[in-house]
Amino acid sequence: MPPPALPPLPGEDHVCAVCGIAYAALTIADAVAAVAAVPDRAREAGLAVPEPARRRRPDADTWSVVEYVCHLRDVYVSSTIRLHRTRTEDGPVLEPMLNDLRARRFRYNERDVPAVLDELAAAVAGFLDETRRLTGPDWERTATRLPGERRTARWLVRHAAHEGIHHLRDIAAVARAVSS
Repeated sequence: MPPPALPPLPGEDHVCAVCGIAYAALTIADAVAAVAAVPDRAREAGLAVPEPARRRRPDADTWSVVEYVCHLRDVYVSSTIRLHRTRTEDGPVLEPMLNDLRARRFRYNERDVPAVLDELAAAVAGFLDETRRLTGPDWERTATRLPGERRTARWLVRHAAHEGIHHLRDIAAVARAVSS
């Protein structure tokens, strides 16, 4: 059986039906501010859930709080590398994150939440450092992941903001489900 196909990345004009983020309407300044807020918001949400419940999945297809926190950390590590490559290389082809593989192989659900939250803060700081390196024409530089998926550096920053906002919502929903 062949592996499942990668889902396409959302477009430059993506509007999330779940959280309402509209990429084209999101300024870079607002995207950067949203990313900068992720570590504190994740810390507040993640630590509000008692330790045993942090590892509970509300169902087989939904990650636990700790798995979402690990995913956020990896989103900002990957996003930093993707943004750096987009800024410094001509049309790089970006590697997929392989989210579920990471969750399984790196045993996300066994991780220490406070330690991962510290790693998330460091990853976001690195992403923000890389974002500050972009100037003028850098914002229009592009990368691809799948054929036909050309995305700008601007999109990468907006997408990173969306990932944080969206997954903070997911963490809150999982926290409610496992705490009730």
